[in-house]
Amino acid sequence: MGDGNMMISLPPGFQFCPTDQELVLHFLYRKALLLPCHPTIPDLNLHLYNPWEFNGRALLSGNIYYFFSKVKENRTTKNGYWKESDVDEVPIQASHGEKVGVKKFLVFCLGVPPTGNKTSWVMEEYKICNTSGFSAAVYKKRGKQKLNCNKWVLCRVHERKGILSEQHTLCYGDDDDDNGTELSCLDEMFLSLDDDLEEISLQTD
Repeated sequence: MGDGNMMISLPPGFQFCPTDQELVLHFLYRKALLLPCHPTIPDLNLHLYNPWEFNGRALLSGNIYYFFSKVKENRTTKNGYWKESDVDEVPIQASHGEKVGVKKFLVFCLGVPPTGNKTSWVMEEYKICNTSGFSAAVYKKRGKQKLNCNKWVLCRVHERKGILSEQHTLCYGDDDDDNGTELSCLDEMFLSLDDDLEEISLQTD
């Protein structure tokens, strides 16, 4: 499963929404050790595809794409490039507090670097911290001479709705922001139910 044109998605009723820690420890570390991951996250050559071409090639959950990619300094594609954001990298810690990885933020730009125009496509790129004691413990347990921490990154990509500042786009930190997601049918049903109950309450009062 990789760069072929196939549908890579979860069965109806299932959703893939791992935490940052889970993405690093349960998926990226397993990838570095050549162990299987469930669900399977495919490999993708970032140079070959624009973000709107990920459908059918990356693991899709909701409106978010997940895939592994080789570490590259140059992230250009057919129509643009992925630009690193000014937002600081986020350290990923294990449950005991040790730093095991980092998360970097990027935005997709159309055109030629460095003068391209930013789009609403954003990426979180996860990388293993190869100096951690956790890595050393994995080497010993698996009998590995070296864990290839610097070969792979795990990418989480989605398209933001509306025009937002880069800080809001990449950090989801605005309480007034709806994170670019639409209400599901159930959400709309419960909201309409709340409105009906409020109306009934006003009538009885």
